[in-house]
Amino acid sequence: MSVGHVARALEEAKIATIVIAVKAFETRMRMMSLPRVLLVPQLLGRPLGSPFDEKLQIDILKTALQLLEKAEQNGIVQDYH
Repeated sequence: MSVGHVARALEEAKIATIVIAVKAFETRMRMMSLPRVLLVPQLLGRPLGSPFDEKLQIDILKTALQLLEKAEQNGIVQDYH
């Protein structure tokens, strides 16, 4: 829930946000009505994947930035590949 509060505060300050969340929290993320969410099929506590999996981590971050760049409205929830 704290992530949602921080995202909303940043958005109010005109700073665009995207939340990268584990797919297991999809229902909660949708209920929170966040501006932009990228859902990833990773383990709890590891939304960017396993430690040292640099290729996956970079790909997730690139996907998140693409979503941020292409989003035309708030409330977007997108699955990672």
